Amino acid sequence: MKSIEIYTSMLCPFCARAKALLKSKGVQFKEIDVTADAALRQVMMKRAEGAHTVPQIFVDDMHIGDCDYIHKLDAAGKLNQILGIA
Repeated sequence: MKSIEIYTSMLCPFCARAKALLKSKGVQFKEIDVTADAALRQVMMKRAEGAHTVPQIFVDDMHIGDCDYIHKLDAAGKLNQILGIA
């Protein structure tokens, strides 16, 4: 099983949308809330090559992108393979 991490913040509709997509795929993921933790947000930004918005999604330590991007991957039929469920 692949390791999936998603950096989120409270009350973020894009985070909720990204988590819903991952849940619909039946995959487990680790949620990392950066709402009140500037140090965790800095870790996220470093891992995401400077991206500062949430959510940011990683699969096996590879940066996949944000909410819009994983939905584009899904629409193109590529997300399942990345998540290891193809």
